[in-house]
Amino acid sequence: MTRARLIAAAPLLVLLAVPLAVSSSYLLHLLILVLLWIVLGQAWNLIGGYTGQISYGHAAFFGVGAYTTALIYQATGSAAMAWWGLLAGGITAALLAIVIGWICFRLRGPYFGLSVLALAEVLRLVATNWKDLTNGAEGILFIPAFTSKAAYFYIIAAILLATVATMRAVVGSRLGYYFLAIREDQDAAESLGIDTTKYKMISLMISAFLTGVGGAFYTNYFGYIDPGIVFNLQNISILMILIAILGGVATIWGPVVGATLYILIAEGFRVFIGAGHLVFFGALIIVIVIFFPNGIVGAINDRRAARARSSAPGTGTPGTEAAA
Repeated sequence: MTRARLIAAAPLLVLLAVPLAVSSSYLLHLLILVLLWIVLGQAWNLIGGYTGQISYGHAAFFGVGAYTTALIYQATGSAAMAWWGLLAGGITAALLAIVIGWICFRLRGPYFGLSVLALAEVLRLVATNWKDLTNGAEGILFIPAFTSKAAYFYIIAAILLATVATMRAVVGSRLGYYFLAIREDQDAAESLGIDTTKYKMISLMISAFLTGVGGAFYTNYFGYIDPGIVFNLQNISILMILIAILGGVATIWGPVVGATLYILIAEGFRVFIGAGHLVFFGALIIVIVIFFPNGIVGAINDRRAARARSSAPGTGTPGTEAAA
């Protein structure tokens, strides 16, 4: 096996070894949350970071995926069958994205962000009041299919690997270049013949699908949902944005760093202080925006690029080459 293949296989080998090396259910639970939030951060990053279409209501897609799984369980009475919600929830969220995108992406400005925000709130109210379908505010409860945290770790690890592979394939393809062109200058992209409405729709569909899969996993893992949990603006939509911004938007590693920092710091506040992590993250985001506007990973990439430019031939201090 070549060195490149070994490097590419290293993350997979690490993920496979984690449940074997970690026996604590508590630590496995934290790692499962980290991986789940990486998936959600990557999903938002595609539409918000790479395509430049800021969504304030991705909880709509998360909640639809979560409730799709819960309704499959209600219809079948089988927690094992509820795992089909991973696919069904993603598809349902993508179909919802087609509807909202077809309406909003024909317009410019904040219409998309505000419309998705309103959509999440509308869906929360529908889920709360449609008691015959969703059991209302009481939510849906069922016994999860697995008792072992290791099983859930492997499932979310597989989802994460599929998500990262999808992101790399999309970003490195023609689609990715179209998304970036739309983000940088939509008018210029249209002048080059790019159908901006079409490609914004594609970006949103992929993002919504991944978010719906994340919501479906959440339901299967925790075994309980209600409208206030899965359609929550603060704890779902805003956190997806926070994770992407903290780590670095339009980077593959940004959501990884952002999700890891968020889960570990939030858990540290919960265990040792009891509250206040939201205030801390608010202050942290202000610092990041002021001093590292491209996020932590973005700042690292910028420094690497600057170092590479300074070490390239012909880019030294003026007069250096003449003196030499």
